[in-house]
Amino acid sequence: MHDEHADALFAHALRLVNGDRSRAEDLVQETLLRAWRHPESLDPTRGSVRAWLFTTARNLAIDAWRRRSSRVGEVYTDELPEPSETVDETERAVEAWTVAEALNRLSPTHREVLVECFYQGRSVAEAAARLGVPPGTVKSRTHYALRSLRLVLAEMGVTG
Repeated sequence: MHDEHADALFAHALRLVNGDRSRAEDLVQETLLRAWRHPESLDPTRGSVRAWLFTTARNLAIDAWRRRSSRVGEVYTDELPEPSETVDETERAVEAWTVAEALNRLSPTHREVLVECFYQGRSVAEAAARLGVPPGTVKSRTHYALRSLRLVLAEMGVTG
């Protein structure tokens, strides 16, 4: 499997991590490790092995990105960060209220999928397990929920 798919998987991983070779190598290694640990997922009757590898690599890259983006103060470059502006607590409170109001205007299924994926930081698989729906349903609900949220925010006069 490695000989057949590693080059294409590495190229895919490089695109996922914006050319960072070290992270791409780690991503390929973790993807192949998952394949080794879950050989039942590679059953040809369930789809192509390459598709499974690419999807797994993509999901791992997204999970890694979410973990990094949730860490406060992590530095991604060698450049010093710009000094942060003072945070207006009133502005933050208004933003929080606006988002809460917009979420309340969504359907319960759209609201719950956004809360699970964005506010709770769960992966698609984790959200699917908690909501009791297939992962594909979580993906489509998230897509439509974000569209609905944009419309609601536009109706509320929020631009941005």
